Amino acid sequence: MKALMTAAITGLLLAGPASAQTTVVTVPGEVRTYITEQEVPSVVYDGDIVVGTELPSSVEIHTIPSNDAYGYTVVNKRRVIVDPHTHRVIEVIR
Repeated sequence: MKALMTAAITGLLLAGPASAQTTVVTVPGEVRTYITEQEVPSVVYDGDIVVGTELPSSVEIHTIPSNDAYGYTVVNKRRVIVDPHTHRVIEVIR
């Protein structure tokens, strides 16, 4: 019985951290530099702009010529890096 309880507790301890993991995207520095140098108009968005927010298709996503894996826009006067395929915010540049 003691061995069974030990196995159950060990299983729970190992499962906990795995379920709490999140995906972290590391954006190349040259992408951030390019985005901060561009002048694009800010769009108004009614809601919080945080990592994972899916922007509506009406928000124009600008491309990065040297790296098509990332897009960007300016929302509520904050520059954001976006997945151009899903419109999900990858990073908010501060």
